[in-house]
Amino acid sequence: MGPPLKLHELIRAIRSVKTQNEEREVIQRECAEIRSAFRDEDSVYRGRSVAKLLYMHMLGYPAHFGQMECLKLIASPRFTDKRIGYLGAMMLLDERQDAHLLITNSMKRDLEHSSSVVQGLALCTLACLGSAEMCRDLAGEVERLLKTSSAHVKKKAVLCAVHIIRKVPELVEMFIPASEELLGEKRHGVLYGAVLLVTEICQRHSPASKRFRKILPLLLQKLRQIMSGYSPEHAVSGITDPFLQVRLLRLLRILGQHDESVCDAMSDLLAQVSTCTETQSNAGNAVLYETVLTIVETKSASGLRVLAVNILGRFLLSNDKNIRFVALTSLQRLVQSDHAAVQRHRGTIVECLRQMDTSVNRRALELCFALVNETNIRVMMMELQRFLRHCPPELKEQCASGIFLSAEKFSPSKRWHIDTIMETLVTAGESVRDDTVSDLIQLISGSSELHHYIVQRLYKEVRKDIVQQPLVQVASWCIGEYGDLLLLGSDEEESVQVTEDDVLDVLEGILQSHISLPSTRAYTLTAIMKLSTRFENGVDRIRRVVSIYGCCHDVELQQRAVEYNALFKKYDHMRSAILEKMPLPEKSTTGDNASFIREVKEKDVSPPALSSSSSQPVSHVTDLLGLLDVGTDSILTPVASGASAVNQIVPNGGSLLDLLDETPNPAALPSIVVYNKDGLEVEFSFMRPPSSPALLVINSCARNSSSSDITDFQLQAAVPKSVQIQLMAPSGSSLEASGEGSVTQSIRVLNPQKIPLRMRVRLSFMHNGNSVHEICEVSNFPPGTWQ
Repeated sequence: MGPPLKLHELIRAIRSVKTQNEEREVIQRECAEIRSAFRDEDSVYRGRSVAKLLYMHMLGYPAHFGQMECLKLIASPRFTDKRIGYLGAMMLLDERQDAHLLITNSMKRDLEHSSSVVQGLALCTLACLGSAEMCRDLAGEVERLLKTSSAHVKKKAVLCAVHIIRKVPELVEMFIPASEELLGEKRHGVLYGAVLLVTEICQRHSPASKRFRKILPLLLQKLRQIMSGYSPEHAVSGITDPFLQVRLLRLLRILGQHDESVCDAMSDLLAQVSTCTETQSNAGNAVLYETVLTIVETKSASGLRVLAVNILGRFLLSNDKNIRFVALTSLQRLVQSDHAAVQRHRGTIVECLRQMDTSVNRRALELCFALVNETNIRVMMMELQRFLRHCPPELKEQCASGIFLSAEKFSPSKRWHIDTIMETLVTAGESVRDDTVSDLIQLISGSSELHHYIVQRLYKEVRKDIVQQPLVQVASWCIGEYGDLLLLGSDEEESVQVTEDDVLDVLEGILQSHISLPSTRAYTLTAIMKLSTRFENGVDRIRRVVSIYGCCHDVELQQRAVEYNALFKKYDHMRSAILEKMPLPEKSTTGDNASFIREVKEKDVSPPALSSSSSQPVSHVTDLLGLLDVGTDSILTPVASGASAVNQIVPNGGSLLDLLDETPNPAALPSIVVYNKDGLEVEFSFMRPPSSPALLVINSCARNSSSSDITDFQLQAAVPKSVQIQLMAPSGSSLEASGEGSVTQSIRVLNPQKIPLRMRVRLSFMHNGNSVHEICEVSNFPPGTWQ
């Protein structure tokens, strides 16, 4: 037999075939010859066989049987064999396969090789597939190569060191001294790798940031040199070395966090980058975006932050959808800290709602809701209502929910509030939350001075169209409660005289319509029944309508009709009292408690930025635990001081603080962790005062093990109605990074019925510039806490 096919001959043979079957035949025939050569230990053509095998692997054919041959080629003294062997290892092996550990010794020898090219091959392979075990074994050789004089080897060694730190973070201190020296390099590739290495070290080892802050002048000098000079070799669209600029800005952002002196030192340079960088290309926009992020995530001066917001405002005017999306996302992160600066670009943000891209619409919608306040509520609602009419179907529910919440928080008057919700119901149709109908009914029932206007308008809406079921349900309820006001007419110019038969015709039309939902028919039947006490002449007609539905196929509707028929026949003397108007709901929940209740009820459907705004009183509390009735007295926020204890939760008129006059002996109750995510851990420990067995004192302790501080930390809690709770003032609102310090808070729970304890905890805080709101349910309390 002659020598095997060369690689280019195999490629020509594969490309010359006309069908898939012919290609498979060529591949199978060649694979058989390669297997035979591997069995015969043909070392002369082993490299050629592996090269052909790699090409077939790229075409999607199995090539795993060549893994061991790659190891033999790596161990070969010839450079051509090593090159193919290392390439094959990078393509056919990964750290999930034990075979990759067999090349560790060969790589160790090659890292000590006298040829820089061989060293470069070993470094590339280690950075590509090196597992944690390989990185631990070869980290010393990589650290030694960081000090070599060859720029080719040093550049690859720096990138390999980055891979080692990512795989084995505990080795980070080994590379700190070498990385400081590498930052003084003038060669571009080495300097880029050094900046990347230092960034990785600072991210994974917080104490190293303090050490690298000492060389801040060197980093600023490097950035100035890049901006002032021009290197055609590294320029992209007229921007000098944008990749290195971006890396330097990211490193400055990490060094400037929580250090005002660093921010002051680099503020002038950041201002220079912001004003001198061209925005005609993506390279310039990338540099500007990193500059904005550096300004935002550090304690920069207010003027510099305004400049960053203005840059994002210019991004909004770009024709590129990606740039607009990035700008909207960044402005949403800024709206909490620089609300006034972002507010100046409100017009441009609203214009983004008219774009054809759904992702841009979604980001613009979230940002618009975050910008709504008492002064612009009318203008913003007009824009949002206009967007709701033409928005994509997948955004209708989000837009309608945001309008409802914004109107509730910032409405200038009740009439405007009700008009806005009704107009939204007409526009959004079925794309509204399930609780919208009940919320609007509560709002209407509490606006007694507007009942005449409301029932007139709702009657006109359902007379024109009964397609929008939520609106029809609200209209049916209002007509049933205040139908007598329809007969009084209206002072408006377009007022139409309404008779009892007109009202009943509309309601019967809703009952008989095939598009009416079962719940809508139930609302309507009840409304017709209630009109029997509001109208004087339509009682007989109402009795006939109700009797018809006594044999309806809908069980719910049939039950209602049978009960209403019984009212007419057996209990007619009680009908007026039973069907009287609904009483006004009590309003007792205000402030932060109302915000907490409403956010739990909304189940996180509201835009994130709305949850931080001030809340108006609400009149309805749903079941927070989903199982039990919860009253407003069982949901409390931290009190200002220990002296303001709630006296009425202790029987016999005693104060809760009186029960704690004696120093309680801690009970042997195990502590539990109620929240542990992204470095934040909240732990509950328990004790009982001897004087009150029913009283449980929960000591909450929050710790932060992440690399950045947590600010504005607040804990709130809710329990079932039969349990009473009081939250005392916390020890602070800030949690330092790396577990330094904690925030403690005392929670006192009175559970006289000794029911199994359940609690819903709400945590709100600022972390990495983001506002975080978490709600978790705690049901794993030790039995001793409630028995």
